[in-house]
Amino acid sequence: MPHPGWAAFSFDGIGTSWEISTPGTLDGGQRRRLLDVVEEYDAAWSRFRTDSTVALAAREPGRFRMPEGAGALGRLYRVLYRLTDGAMTPLIGGSLEQLGYGPGYSLRSRGIPLAAPRWDDVLDWQDAAVTTTAPVVLDVGAAGKGQLADLLAAELRSQGVSEHFIDASGDLLNSGPAPVSVGLEHPYDPGRAIGMISLGEGALCASAANRRAWGDGLHHVLDGTTGTPVRTVVATWTLAGNAMTADALATALFFVSGKALEQDFEFSWLTVFSDGSAAYSAGFEGVLFE
Repeated sequence: MPHPGWAAFSFDGIGTSWEISTPGTLDGGQRRRLLDVVEEYDAAWSRFRTDSTVALAAREPGRFRMPEGAGALGRLYRVLYRLTDGAMTPLIGGSLEQLGYGPGYSLRSRGIPLAAPRWDDVLDWQDAAVTTTAPVVLDVGAAGKGQLADLLAAELRSQGVSEHFIDASGDLLNSGPAPVSVGLEHPYDPGRAIGMISLGEGALCASAANRRAWGDGLHHVLDGTTGTPVRTVVATWTLAGNAMTADALATALFFVSGKALEQDFEFSWLTVFSDGSAAYSAGFEGVLFE
């Protein structure tokens, strides 16, 4: 529990576990409204359910209306698509399914890696309207969990719950002002930490090659230009004002340096490379253990 004495509301959503901590216990109506936010998001963006909007886009091209926040999500992806030269893309879903990470979780590769289609060839994303010219498998997992945390925080604020702490399976959003000490998970040993950081108001998100890994060296962070897993980076952490940005930048660090991303985003960061070295921003106020 991040704050002693706070009440916790735990649930599963978008394929992962969540815990929302608040000074007082949320009543049934408040909890239902939070779960409605989760269901609306999952019904739009999940590629693991057959009735989602994303599943429909995978079957046929068309113009699809997405829910609240889609415009901000699309603009963020477009910037990161440009900054990573197409390596980070919302069109990565087909590449993930090619390597076995799709509905049914076969975790068996269908063959050689498959590059994602080029954005401008198949996708036009204008605010909440997503238009495709061919069947595509959208996957916004690099930023979606963070965005959903932000949407849940907005729902809590609308209910008058200004103080809250959201734990989305390790991606954290703190409404402040009391800081929370967080261990930084060792990329090769989940039972150990490589450091600690104090999270004040804002979000702390992480991405690691050991999460959602399968087969012979396969994991979920793929380079959209080749469809292959990134080998040079093993773990990243980011601190930003909102969870969607922090979540997306944690993935972007697998493709470009934090210093390059700082030209467009205000955030702090830590990257751990496969050779055991690390790089971090001047504003990353964590402590790394020896």
